[in-house]
Amino acid sequence: MSSFKSSSGFSPGALFGIALLLPQQLFGAEQPAQPSLQSDSQAPQSSVPQASTSSVPQASKSDKYGYLEGPRDYLSGKVTRFANNIDRFFGGDRYYQESNQSVIQFDLTKQNGYASDGDRMIKLGGRVNLRLPETEGRLHMLLESTPENNITDEPTPNLDLGTKGSTLTNKVAVPGSVGVAVRYQATEENFWHFNTDWGVKFPLPPRPFVRSMGSFSAPLGEWRMKTMESVYWFNTLGAGETTQVDLERKLSEPVMLRATSISTWLNNTQNFDMRQDFSVYHTLDDRAALLYQASAIGITNPQHQMTDLFVLMLYRYRMQMQWLFFEISPQLHFPRERQYRASPAINLHLEMLLDDSR
Repeated sequence: MSSFKSSSGFSPGALFGIALLLPQQLFGAEQPAQPSLQSDSQAPQSSVPQASTSSVPQASKSDKYGYLEGPRDYLSGKVTRFANNIDRFFGGDRYYQESNQSVIQFDLTKQNGYASDGDRMIKLGGRVNLRLPETEGRLHMLLESTPENNITDEPTPNLDLGTKGSTLTNKVAVPGSVGVAVRYQATEENFWHFNTDWGVKFPLPPRPFVRSMGSFSAPLGEWRMKTMESVYWFNTLGAGETTQVDLERKLSEPVMLRATSISTWLNNTQNFDMRQDFSVYHTLDDRAALLYQASAIGITNPQHQMTDLFVLMLYRYRMQMQWLFFEISPQLHFPRERQYRASPAINLHLEMLLDDSR
C-alpha cells in the first residue's frame, strides 16, 4: 500500500508482448499435428510424410509444464473461488483492496464492554473504490475515511488508528480525516495482485500519503498460501511496513479454515506489532454466515510481551437483497492492561456494501 516498485523488472509492454507471442507458439506447435488425422489411404500420398512424425515432439514440448495444470485447477476451483466468495460476503479489507470492480462501503459500528473503553458513541466509517472507465481496470479513484485504518484487514488495537482525531456529533463519532487517492492496479486473477495509491488527506491543509501492496498465492497440497506485503507513509504514522501470510484450507463444502500471521513495523515507534489469528468461516446459507476466531496480539518494544488474547464469534446476516448487512460479534478479551483478566465485549455493525454485482 505504499510506494515500492515491482521487483520483476518487466515493463507492462514486455509482459503484453509475451502474452501475445505465447498463444502463437502454442498454435504453431499444434498445427503440424493435423496431417495425422488423415486416413491411412491418404497418408502415402503426402509429399512430406516426415512432417507429421516430427510434429509429435513439438506437441509434447508445449506440454512440458503440464504438471502445473493440476495445482492451478485445484487452486482456482476448490480453494481460491471459495475463499473469494467468503471475503466478498464479509466485505473485509481483502475484498476491498483486491477487487477490480467498483466497491462502496458505509458502516455504523457500536462497541460495548471492554473494547469501547466506556465510549457509547456509534462510529461512522466508509470508503469508495471506483474503477475508472477506459483504463481496463488499471486506474481507480479512492475516497476513504481515516485511510490509516486500511493498512490491514483488522488493525492491531494498540495502534488505535480508528479514534485519533475523531469528533463527536450527535453521539456519532465522525472520522477526523478523509483521504482521496488515485490507484494503479495490476492483477492476474487468483494468483498475484499489485496496487499503488497516491493520495491526500483532509481537512486543510492537505497532507499527502502513499501506499503500495503486492500479494501472491500458491497451492501447498490441500492448502493455499497467500502472502501480502505492504509499505506506506502517512504523516500521522511515518513510514511503515506490514507483512501478512494466510494459510487457507476448505474443510467441507460450507467451512473454511484460515490461519493469518501479521507483522506491522512503524518507523516512528521502532516497534513490531505482531498478530496471529485462527479463523473458521461457516456459511449457513445464501443469507448468513458465522466466523469463529481466536487471536493473540503482541509487541516487541520496549520488550516482547503479549498485549491481548481474545476469542470471538461473528454472525453476519444479509438483510436486504445483496447490499445491506448486519453483524453481531460477542467477544472475550484477556488484555495485559487488566492483568489478563477476562473482559467481555460485544460489537454491533450495520454495513451497506455495493459493487458491480449487487
